[in-house]
Amino acid sequence: MAFISHALLFIGAYLIGSIPFAIVSSRVFGLSDPRSYGSGNPGATNVLRSGNKTAAALTLVGDCLKGWLVVWIAGALGFNPVAVALAGLAAFIGHVFSVFLRFKGGKGVATALGVIAGIDIRIALASLSAWLLVVLISRYSSAAALTAAVVAPVVTFFVSGSVTITLIVLILSTILIWRHAANIRRLLDGTEGKVGGRKKPEQAADSGE
Repeated sequence: MAFISHALLFIGAYLIGSIPFAIVSSRVFGLSDPRSYGSGNPGATNVLRSGNKTAAALTLVGDCLKGWLVVWIAGALGFNPVAVALAGLAAFIGHVFSVFLRFKGGKGVATALGVIAGIDIRIALASLSAWLLVVLISRYSSAAALTAAVVAPVVTFFVSGSVTITLIVLILSTILIWRHAANIRRLLDGTEGKVGGRKKPEQAADSGE
């Protein structure tokens, strides 16, 4: 019985995480499919390239909330902290490998933030602070996301005291870093676009969430 309940939890979490809010919000506002322009990435940053800030904001909020909601539901249903964290990871994986998008999806920054906020708001605040600091100093959004991904499992270990939960967050962070592989190459090459800066066509091709 416990196996079935956990399996249903993780499947449900994955399906909720798979909801592509970038595409949902774009359709609501009559915009083009975000996979057809810019970076081709179904995320808030790419939706913003459509010029519709409201659609981009709804994408950001939706992607973040679905990660938080899954963790909250798992906790409310009485699952233990490890199962709760695994449900959050399942939602994150759903976003990155969405069943509704033929197992393709976004880079997962907003959903990851929602998941760790659900696990412990202190982890989210520390990660968000690291993101803001790096953006303010370097103006590289991708570098900020990578820094936050490194900070998250470290803070998780000290906040939760659980090696297992820390490992789960580390897996989430590793996937997020992997999804930013192209950004890492451009950062090393010095060709990554900066926040608020003008981008060359090749820089705009695959940057941001």
